[in-house]
Amino acid sequence: MRKAPVLYIVIPCYNEETVLPVTAPMFLKKIQELITKGEIAPASRIMFVNDGSTDNTWNIIYDLSESDEHYIGISQSRNRGHQNAVLAGLMESQESGICDITISIDCDGQDDINAMDEMVKQYRNGYEVVYGVRNKRETDTFFKRFTAQTFYKLLNWMGAEVIYNHADYRLISCRVLKELAEFKEVNIYLRGLVPLVGFRSTQVYYERHERLAGKSHYPLSKMLGLALDGITSLSIKPIRMIAGVGTIVSFMSFLLIIWILVQFFRGEVVQGWASTCAIMCLVCGIQLICTGIIGEYVGKIYMETKARPRYIISDRTYEKRDDDEEDKSIV
Repeated sequence: MRKAPVLYIVIPCYNEETVLPVTAPMFLKKIQELITKGEIAPASRIMFVNDGSTDNTWNIIYDLSESDEHYIGISQSRNRGHQNAVLAGLMESQESGICDITISIDCDGQDDINAMDEMVKQYRNGYEVVYGVRNKRETDTFFKRFTAQTFYKLLNWMGAEVIYNHADYRLISCRVLKELAEFKEVNIYLRGLVPLVGFRSTQVYYERHERLAGKSHYPLSKMLGLALDGITSLSIKPIRMIAGVGTIVSFMSFLLIIWILVQFFRGEVVQGWASTCAIMCLVCGIQLICTGIIGEYVGKIYMETKARPRYIISDRTYEKRDDDEEDKSIV
C-alpha cells in the first residue's frame, strides 16, 4: 500500500459568500480527520479557487487562510467558468511540488465529503483516478434528472468516453495531472478529458444532498452551454451525421426529380404551391441546422488557434501572507 499522500482539495467558488462559511469548516474537519487517521499527510491543504466573484467570496477565502494553515486560495483575474476554475486549481496543486493527489469538489455541500475516505483508500490501493459517481438522483427535479441522464447517454452514443452520473467530484493523482497538462485545448470539458488520459481508475458511489445554503449559479443556459462544449469538444459524430443527412436528402431529392420528370412527360403535372413550399422549408431547415453545427465546430477551431490562456491567477493567499511577513520584518 502507498504511503499517506499529500492531498489538495480543490474547490471552485463563484459568488459563494453565503455557503462558504457553512461548508469551509466541514472541509477542514474532514481533512483533519484524514490526517489523524494517517490516511493523508499533515501538509495536505484545502485550495479555494475564486472564479472572479463579484461578492465577498475572495475576502472570506483570505480570512480563512489567515485562520488556519490548511486553508489556501487562489483568485482568477476574472470569471472564466467552472471548468477553467477547476483546471486552475488542479494545475496549481500539481505545480506546487508537494501535492500527491487532488480531489475536486463543489463548495455547496451537495457532494458527500465522506466519500473522500474511500477515494483516498482506493488511491493507496494503486488507483490513479477515482471518480465520484452518484448512485441516485432523487434530489433533482424530473426535468433535470431526465436531461442529465439523456445527456450522458447521448455523449456515449457519440463516442465520447464519459462516466455515467459523474460530474466533477474526483480524485486525480499528480502523475495523471502531469499528463493532463499536456492537453492544450482551450475549450475544455474535464469529464471527458480525464478518461482520455488513461491510467488505472475506479469509481466510488455516493448520495448527493440538497445545497446547504445560497442558490445555484448553474442555470439551464450554462448547463446547455456545458453540454454543447462536451459534445463538440469530444466528438466529431455530429459532423458525420450532417454528411449522412445530406446524403439521404440528396438521394431523396434525386428520386423526386426523376418522379417529376416522369410525371411531366406523362402530362400529369399538377400545378400547386403546397408541395413545393413544404419541400423548400424542409430542405432549408436542414441546411440551417447543418450550417449551425458546422459553425459551432468552426468557432471552436477559431478559439483553439488563438491559444489564449485558459486561466490567469491574479492573487494567491500564500503570496499575500509572505508579503505581510516581509513587511513586518522590515518594520
